Amino acid sequence: MYLLCAGAFISSAAFGQSPSESTDSLNIRSLYDEVLLNGEAYENLRTLTKDIGHRLSGSESAGKAMAWGAEVMRLYGADDVRIMPVMVPHWTRGNVANATAHWGNGESKKLHVTALGGSVGTPSNTEIIANVTVVKRLSELKELPSHETEGRIVLFNRPMDPVQINTGSAYGGAYDQRGNGASAAADVGAIGALVRSLTHALDTLPHTGAMRYQDDIPKIPAAAISTVDAAWLAKAVQANPELEIRLEMDCEAFEDVEQGNVIGTWYGTELPDEIITLGGHLDSWDIGEGAHDDGAGVVHTLEVLRLLKAIGYEPRRTLRFVLFINEENGNRGGIAYAEKAREEMEETDRVHIAALESDAGGFVPRGFRIDASDDVTTLMRTWTDLFDPYNIHQFRRGGAGVDISPLKELTPRPTLVGLSPDGQRYFDFHHSAQDVFENVHKRELELGAATFAAAVLLLDQHLPSPTP
Repeated sequence: MYLLCAGAFISSAAFGQSPSESTDSLNIRSLYDEVLLNGEAYENLRTLTKDIGHRLSGSESAGKAMAWGAEVMRLYGADDVRIMPVMVPHWTRGNVANATAHWGNGESKKLHVTALGGSVGTPSNTEIIANVTVVKRLSELKELPSHETEGRIVLFNRPMDPVQINTGSAYGGAYDQRGNGASAAADVGAIGALVRSLTHALDTLPHTGAMRYQDDIPKIPAAAISTVDAAWLAKAVQANPELEIRLEMDCEAFEDVEQGNVIGTWYGTELPDEIITLGGHLDSWDIGEGAHDDGAGVVHTLEVLRLLKAIGYEPRRTLRFVLFINEENGNRGGIAYAEKAREEMEETDRVHIAALESDAGGFVPRGFRIDASDDVTTLMRTWTDLFDPYNIHQFRRGGAGVDISPLKELTPRPTLVGLSPDGQRYFDFHHSAQDVFENVHKRELELGAATFAAAVLLLDQHLPSPTP
């Protein structure tokens, strides 16, 4: 390895790289070498997903994950580790989520459904029975006559846009029916909602996710239905408008509980009052193991700490490693962290200059999503040659991540960066029973960790300090 690094130095000097660029190149090479030879992210993910399991906010397993994350940070040498208390929702899926389609001749077909996060159960935990109205957009409901909506179950059957190359954009374009569909249906008299799962995959797996109710509209039960069953049901209703759905769910919400963000700090040597935050979210949905979403981001964050220590790096700025709680159904961890950051900046000389997030899965890394000034974006794009040997080519402007997005409200506004893995298969697993350890590729996960660490190192070294 040392011969390789020495060769890299000679080569970079020969091609006219500055000493700083040569040092950066050597450091980045060391990060990739270390993770591919001695990486611990994959085994950490195995522990998180198999020994602890899902980590729905408010659950006992989320509490266990918090304790585990804090212990790993201590093991990897963080200077200080603490829990930032956050009040989080406590909602349970229950044990029943059944839906069947019934014809008048006694025939029936079982449908694959699961409760959307935050949904109420069916009244008295008994089934509701109703005809079905099929729409693709929320706006269609207001255009229908009352007899086509009142007392019915609405099926929202808009697929993610298949021509969007960016699957995240396709997801965002279909999200409104999951987030707001139940209230939109209830507002026109419906008694239940089924929402086509947000995935390009044609399968029989329902994909859950958060929904929200409007306070002034009755709460009705809402379930995700698999893409295969949604397509079948839409055609079946067209052929037989009198077809009935029987839906039963026993999900339930309880009082909020205290959990928290896990925060590990590594103090900087030159500019300790300038803070760079990096993290992923510790919570996950409960029908899988939260391996890609966001176990990958959790172990990426922990591995950055281990990697930088392993190569003997000394950060100029203070690095904060944050495992956020409650991203999935409230983002209360990200909001609480930003509020504390604002208070910290008002009461001390500390300033938050950058934040990075990994919350797009453990797939092969492609680059970064940058939410920053023109000058910083231009700076990061000068790093293309440094990342080219590792097939990292994307330096795109866009949303950097849910957990770090509340930091935009700080003044001065910090640079926000999201790790961007290949997303074509992400929504095959997202929020489903398939989001398990076995569907994460070890080498791809490790490459993501090294790429995340390299971005932290370069921002620490080269991001300009904010002007007073």
